[in-house]
Amino acid sequence: MQREDLEFGVDSATCAAWFYWPDGGDRVPIVVIAHGLSGTRRDRLGPFAENFADDGLAALVFDHRGFGESGGEPDLFEPRRQLEDWRAAIAQARSLAGVDPDRVVTFGSSMGGGNALAAAAADRRVAAAISQVPFLDIVTQSHRSSPAVTARLMLAAARGEHVPVVGQPDEAAFINAPGAEQGWRRVVATGEDSRWRDRVSARWLLGRPFRPARHAAKLHCPWLVCVGEADRVARPGPAIAAARRAPQGELRTYPGVDHFDIYDGPEHDAVVADQLQFLRRHLRH
Repeated sequence: MQREDLEFGVDSATCAAWFYWPDGGDRVPIVVIAHGLSGTRRDRLGPFAENFADDGLAALVFDHRGFGESGGEPDLFEPRRQLEDWRAAIAQARSLAGVDPDRVVTFGSSMGGGNALAAAAADRRVAAAISQVPFLDIVTQSHRSSPAVTARLMLAAARGEHVPVVGQPDEAAFINAPGAEQGWRRVVATGEDSRWRDRVSARWLLGRPFRPARHAAKLHCPWLVCVGEADRVARPGPAIAAARRAPQGELRTYPGVDHFDIYDGPEHDAVVADQLQFLRRHLRH
């Protein structure tokens, strides 16, 4: 397996990425991988790509504009903007030497799982999609904050301010479910020289709600949905329902697994084993 740094353009900015290449590969499938919200490739996405490359697939792991080592306005999050990055990443993946452009897989964690679904739905050449601990619907899946916390978040959005990404349940942060701050900070601490910042723009909350689950019923390709049954950040029920609506949806659930448990340890091994089995079956490599 080899890994190289590369970048690709989106509008006037660039997205930073890692390209993983399997030993002896030729005309191989490629998995396009990203976190959602403010997560970066250095925050424990590398181990997934390494497992895929060891199994004979290429992988492209990228940072959205404004996050990690990518260009653009720092810490600016907009769902539409991230989908533009996904489209550019998929185009970049198809252009790489040795890659089979008709065997591209989208793969995302949390809000990235929602983006992976939406990006696949928008591109009928995408061969398969994987969403792990997916955040697919802000209306039905979000942790229910107190009215006071919600009011502070919406005030920050109206003022065009930035807020913390993670916090305690009584704090105005995007991810403030019980145990979530500790879980994510452990992911960052065990990552690869993380460049993550605890700051993200809030104005997007005033726009169209983030609801990529709406694409599930008409998705054209196989879709693996890996759900932690104890997920307190992205409630499992709506993700399970979305997987069952998809014509080629495949659901795997993991008892006792919370949102940030899948990045290392036996929980990581279990989810990767299911993902590899899914990819082998549908990509026939």
